[in-house]
Amino acid sequence: MVRVFVNASGVEVPAGSTALDAVRAWNDDAAREVVAGTRVITDSRGLPIDGGTPMPAGSILRLVAKRDRDAAAEPAAEPADESAVEPAVEPDA
Repeated sequence: MVRVFVNASGVEVPAGSTALDAVRAWNDDAAREVVAGTRVITDSRGLPIDGGTPMPAGSILRLVAKRDRDAAAEPAAEPADESAVEPAVEPDA
């Protein structure tokens, strides 16, 4: 068995286990989210890694939400109509 850390929690997995195996040992629901593509496994530097990557003892993994790059590329919402906002009134000095 080797000790691997997933989101700061130590888990014991058999030698030769993959990153996905380690996540599954930590939390089965989280592993399902990785398989479904809604979460991504990253290494200790925050770089995405494949779930099939073999885990040596002491590996550090983190799970992050997968960002939808298409949504990030969409233009921002139009600003509110400023004409509907009353101007600030300064107090008499």
